[in-house]
Amino acid sequence: MLGHFQLETWNRGTLVEPSSLIERFHLILEGRVKIEYIDAESGDQVILFIMGPGEGFDVITLLDGQPHSITPVVLDDLLLLTTSMQTVREWINRYPEFNRNFLPYLGEQMRALEELAMDLATKDTATRLARLILRHTIPDSTSEKGPHTVRLIHDLSHDALAHMIGSTRQVVNRHLQALRHKGILAGQTRHRVVMELEALKLKAEKFLSHDFRI
Repeated sequence: MLGHFQLETWNRGTLVEPSSLIERFHLILEGRVKIEYIDAESGDQVILFIMGPGEGFDVITLLDGQPHSITPVVLDDLLLLTTSMQTVREWINRYPEFNRNFLPYLGEQMRALEELAMDLATKDTATRLARLILRHTIPDSTSEKGPHTVRLIHDLSHDALAHMIGSTRQVVNRHLQALRHKGILAGQTRHRVVMELEALKLKAEKFLSHDFRI
């Protein structure tokens, strides 16, 4: 399978044309990609995913072959493997071993979108922010006390975090300050870590539908 991939590098800040996702599937080796949707009329923006190594896009177009109104934005210099959508579809049909790895990942993607929709509909902003941070926290198995690493979103701006939970920069800034004041979060603006994991779980209401993603 590896022989069907091409190795590519994309520079930080690159905006990927959504139309290009119809033909090619991309697998991240190094770096991060922000998958966002911007409403053409209002300009409102939502970030659907922050993707890192081992993740691929665009899964929706892979499944239905239709254009997808999302824009990938490269957050770090990116190293990735790319191949044709048709090739991956053939692997899905032909190789059970491929499906054993791909289908659980597809389930994770669908569950993440489901949780985003439920959070936006039923949770207040403070809870949505706590749940977002918790989903990206890697617990330190050697100590209950922090610091616990925050994966993928540790250095995002307040604007970006707001776009992930349907809020504004000012509101996110206020909630982050409250979490720091209570000792739940620590670190500089662009390098957040979790110090009190149990307290963060309480803030998030402990209703995550799956274990921590690592």
